[in-house]
Amino acid sequence: MSKEKLRIAVQKSGRLFEDSIGILKDAGISIDNGKEQLKASSRNFPLEVMYLRNGDIPQYLRDGVVDVAIIGENVLIEKGQDIIKGEKLGFSKCRVSLAVPKSFNYTGIKDLDGLKIATSYPNTVNEFMKEKGISAELHIINGSVEIAPNIGLADAICDIVSSGSTLFKNGLKEVEVMLKSEAVLAISPQISEERKKILEKLQFRMKSVLNARTSKYILMNVPNEKLEDVIKLLPGMRSPTVLPLAEEGWSSVHTVINEERFWEVLDELRNFGAEGILVAPIEKMVI
Repeated sequence: MSKEKLRIAVQKSGRLFEDSIGILKDAGISIDNGKEQLKASSRNFPLEVMYLRNGDIPQYLRDGVVDVAIIGENVLIEKGQDIIKGEKLGFSKCRVSLAVPKSFNYTGIKDLDGLKIATSYPNTVNEFMKEKGISAELHIINGSVEIAPNIGLADAICDIVSSGSTLFKNGLKEVEVMLKSEAVLAISPQISEERKKILEKLQFRMKSVLNARTSKYILMNVPNEKLEDVIKLLPGMRSPTVLPLAEEGWSSVHTVINEERFWEVLDELRNFGAEGILVAPIEKMVI
């Protein structure tokens, strides 16, 4: 029996850490996660977790020190364009945006031509500016970028934005969204064939979790004369399950629906006479 383990890097603290450990747990992987550990092993899956600084992870992937990582897509765009991107994981969503002081009379991107921009994302900013045909002087800061305009270091900033509350507190306004990001599974170009097989099992589990998170199981009672209309409306995994009710002229319909479409579809189901509609979360979903 092989003793090979897949080495996965996750951010060592913060929201991305919590979400990363959460998806592994939901995928049935138990991790002995001691405080302040640099690495930990799973008890029931051939996986070793390494806790690293987010910005260091692309180099660890490149060097083959880790095989895969859960990392913000924005970090890969900035520091790891050569790294293979696997699944988008649907959490830790943010934007990389340009922001200026609220007093700045911003009319368009040309207003930033020749100004000073503070950022931790110089490659992303340079690429964006090149596309827009303007130039700016960059001040590269690792840390609290948002204070730069207040202390006279820069005219604008480029930083990650989630809710926008940090910008608001520092008297800034978001004026350009350069890119949208979420957590992704990144894969080392040096991963071995044996570890690829373990990765395939991990990806299968993760996809099952992600499918469940974005789907709902619904069941309802439908008058038989409207069955055809309801079945056409419902996407299902293959086709809805239809069972006769004890009451003549009615059937019970069961299916799975994407959560984003639920309310839109619900209105149409009611128009077709569907009653007793129940909605339930799905723990895992294997397609």
